[in-house]
Order: sequence, then C-alpha cells, then structure tokens
Amino acid sequence: MPLRKMKIPFLLLFFLWEAESHTASRPNIILVMADDLGIGDPGCYGNKTLRTPNIDRLASGGVKLTQHLAASPLCTPSRAAFMTGRYPVRSGMASWSRTGVFLFTASSGGLPTNEITFAKLLKDQGYSTALIGKWHLGMSCHSKTDFCHHPLHHGFNYFYGISLTNLRDCKPGEGSVFTTGFKRLVFIPLQIIGVTLLTFAALNCLGLLRVPLGIFFSLLFLAALILTLFLGFLHYFRPLNCFMMRNYEIIQQPMSYDNLTQRLTVEAAQFIQRNTETPFLLVLSYLHVHTALFSSKDFAGKSKHGVYGDAVEEMDWSVGQILNLLDELRLANDTLIYFTSDQGAHVEEVSSKGEIHGGSNGIYKGGKANNWEGGIRVPGILRWPRVIQAGQKIDEPTSNMDIFPTVAKLAGAPLPEDRIIDGRDLMPLLEGKSQHSDHEFLFHYCNAYLNAVRWHPQNSTSIWKAFFFTPNFNPVGSNGCFATHVCFCFGSYVTHHDPPLLFDISKDPRERNPLTPATEPRFYEILKVIQEAADRHTQTLPEVPNQFSWDNFLWKPWLQLCCPSSGLSCQCDREKQDKRLSR
Repeated sequence: MPLRKMKIPFLLLFFLWEAESHTASRPNIILVMADDLGIGDPGCYGNKTLRTPNIDRLASGGVKLTQHLAASPLCTPSRAAFMTGRYPVRSGMASWSRTGVFLFTASSGGLPTNEITFAKLLKDQGYSTALIGKWHLGMSCHSKTDFCHHPLHHGFNYFYGISLTNLRDCKPGEGSVFTTGFKRLVFIPLQIIGVTLLTFAALNCLGLLRVPLGIFFSLLFLAALILTLFLGFLHYFRPLNCFMMRNYEIIQQPMSYDNLTQRLTVEAAQFIQRNTETPFLLVLSYLHVHTALFSSKDFAGKSKHGVYGDAVEEMDWSVGQILNLLDELRLANDTLIYFTSDQGAHVEEVSSKGEIHGGSNGIYKGGKANNWEGGIRVPGILRWPRVIQAGQKIDEPTSNMDIFPTVAKLAGAPLPEDRIIDGRDLMPLLEGKSQHSDHEFLFHYCNAYLNAVRWHPQNSTSIWKAFFFTPNFNPVGSNGCFATHVCFCFGSYVTHHDPPLLFDISKDPRERNPLTPATEPRFYEILKVIQEAADRHTQTLPEVPNQFSWDNFLWKPWLQLCCPSSGLSCQCDREKQDKRLSR
C-alpha cells in the first residue's frame, strides 16, 4: 500500500512533465514582418534617435541575430522564400525582367499552388492560422473567383489585409511608382505627336508639303487615345489595386489609411484572443514602412525622423500591444515571436520635396533591390521565454528561409521530402546547442540572376562573399540607383566581374575593400570553392513556370476584383458601415 501511494505522486509528476514538454515543443507562433525596415532603424541595432522600445524589449528578452539575411532584396521574392523555406527562383517567383514584384491585383502570377508554406504544415498539425496585413504573393489564376494564390489557399484559416502592397499610388498626393513608365509611354509619345502636328501644319501653311486632313485627324485621335488611357489609369489604379480584404471579401475599396495600423493590431489581437486554448500561428505583416508613408494622429509629427520615423514608432507601438496582450493572457512563455523585415531599407526613397522617406541600413552599403549587405542584412529577433535564454546575440549567418523548417519542427510537422528546402532549423543555434550556422553557403539572387555567394567555412571565422556582378550606382559615388529608383539586375545597369569581386565580410562588413591576390594569398582557391558551390546549386534548379512572365504579370480585366454592387466605380467601405452598426 505505501508503495502504491508513492507511485501516485511520481505518476502525477510524470504526466505534468509530459504536458509541459508537449507545450514547450508546440508553442504558439507569431511571425512579425516589417516592410522595408532597415537594420539600422531599431534601437537594439544601434539607432539612438528612433524610439523602438517594444522591438528593443523583444530583443532583450530573446536572441538578436546580427547576420540575418533576406533570401532576396525585394518584397515578393523575399516573402515567397520566407513562406516556403526555398530560394524564390525554385518556385518561379523571381523575375528575369526589370520588374521583380507584382504591381496589379489582377495579374495571374503568384505563389504556385504546388508550393508548400509553413502555414499549410502547421494547419495540418491542428494550428489555427492567420495572416494579418500584406500578402503580395498573387491572387487568382484563371478567373477572379478561383483565388488560387490567395492566403486561404496557402494554409491560412483567416486573412485580413491587402493582397498587393502599399504603393505611393494608393495614397493621393504621394506621387507614383509609374513615373518612368508615364514618361516613356505617355509624355514622350505626346511630345512627338505634338511636334509632328506642328511641323506638318507649318509645312502645309508654307506650301512646302500638302498633308491630308486624315493624317491630322489620325494624329489627334492617337493623342486623345493616349491621354484618355493615361487619365483612366490615374483614376482607376487606386480603387482597382489598393483595397482591404477579409478572407475572400473586399471590405474597403480603395483602402483608407485612417488608423490602418490600429485596425491591423485589433485584428491580430482578436485572433489571439480567439485561440487562447489552441496552438496558433499568426503572421503579422505590417504595411509600415513601405511608401506611401502614413501614421495616425497619435504618432504624426512626433518622431525626430519625419514621416518615416513616425511610421516606425507607430509600428513599434503595435508590437508593444501584441507583447502586452500575451502577458495579459499568460501566453508569453509559450509563444515564439519572430521579428524581421522583408529586405533592407529603400535608400532611394526621397519625396518630390526632398524628404527622406527611406530608412537606415546602418554601416552597411546599398539597400533594397541589391545584394550589398544593406539590401539583405535585416533585423532578426526571436523570443520564447520558456526555451530561449534572454539577452543573446548571435553573429552567425542565418536566413529568413530558416523560419520554415524551424516552425515546422516545433509544430511536429515533417518537412516535405519531394523538394529541396534551403532553410535550416534555427533551434540548435538559439538554444546554444550549436555555435556554428548550418549554412556553409548562401546564394544571393538579384531577381532570377545569381548575383553573389556567401561562404562560411566550417571551423573558420571568415565569411567570404563573392559578387559575379554589382549594380551601377547613379549618380556615381552615391549609395543607390537614384536615377531609376531601384537597382536593376542586368544589361547596362550592372558591371560584371571576372574574377568575381571578393570580400571577407567578417573583417569588412561595409564591403569597402575588395580582396586581391596580393591582399589574400588564397584568393583563387576561395573563388574556386565558391564557383564549384554555385555550379552544384544551379544544377538543383529545375525549370519551372515563370510567375513574372509578361502574360502572368500584366493586368487582366477578367481577374479584377470589385466590391459587390459597386458598379464600375469599384468603391465601398464596409469597415465604416460595420463600425456604424456596432455603435
């Protein structure tokens, strides 16, 4: 009898330990992604004037990764890699042309249906899954109701946000991302037509050439057609591409920036509150700090960095609201939180008034749309109080693709065996079980072009980075491609290097001093190893449909979504209507 009584407490302890172990191995997961936030923006990465106390609190309570790398320096391919754990070139989500992101909601390209996201894996393991905010990975394929690329077809139970991205064109008075296109397709042709008409008229008046009236009318008709299409584009682009959705339904078209971050925060908080008894995955994908910049009246004009700083500080407030809610619900210890940016700050973002609308990449060269460190080295913060020791800093190379295998393993989901997963499980690094990154090589793509390779040899502190080509900054000597607003990846926009440009990032993180055979005795040996790795890597790339082909990229009217019963105006505001009804 005494032996039996002794067994009962031991059994209770065993079951309690099993329950706690199960909870620790299947945490709630919150993945927070900023848009175009530079590594030099948060206080925990060295900024002394931008106030980010909540992002800093997250870092002090967990691990700060100092060499965390986006798999691409552009929104769409970076997010595709993040969601799938694979280089975007493997899924066709990397462009061979100038434009590397989707610009129309009614394009047919997007994250292919055969790609597996971490949301799909976690949903299959019983997680409740939600995406709040920006998607930018496509919408429909063949009809406007097939939603083949929609978040709900890629593993999310719930979606609230925008299917495309935040653009200057979405906010009246903030300019346009199509300025270069307008110049080439509208203003220059109109000028040519105007000069031609005046020349013909003068020749006709002087009697030097008799020009039929039909020629004049044809040129006038062509000018009128170009002008009509241009004005139509200006009028309709915003409602057709800048709208808010809840699941498959448009709820605000065009979207309003009024308290937009607050609305995203409320939606995220309500999702957490609905799932306190079940494991959940929340992807909170902010529109901040991509232009057009915005902030609510509580933050406007409050920072030391103008409208950009106001937006950063509002986003930080939102992060704080989520952290506070986890504390209130006593979920903090059982929740893994990850904070990052999809790529580096957009250094060329300067308004027509000369205001800086891009962030800081700290000491690093370049920015968004190129593979200098400023374009791909991003904030990487992870916190899980029950498991990860607070206050750590890890300098090893890691990638945003690593989130896929990390959360899959934590959720108990086996990785797909029918495809290459390029990400690596971060937990051995985060728990201190490993001191070295599992990434010996990382491949840096400029759209679909292999731009550079990073090599971190085992048992070495060196981190070699070889560029096969580099962007031509303009003006010469600047830190970006200001003439074209972003850097492009081919032709006259780049300089090819033979032999490749080689840096040791561990000693020269600013990438100021390329190595030579005179300064690095192993120069050719290092480049040989890197080239062999690049060759092995490219051999693993199957031919896949190009999601950025002109057929997939261009606007298709039959795929265009509009508010029900809104007619040709494509305008509605169910957010405002629902708010009135709830009063």
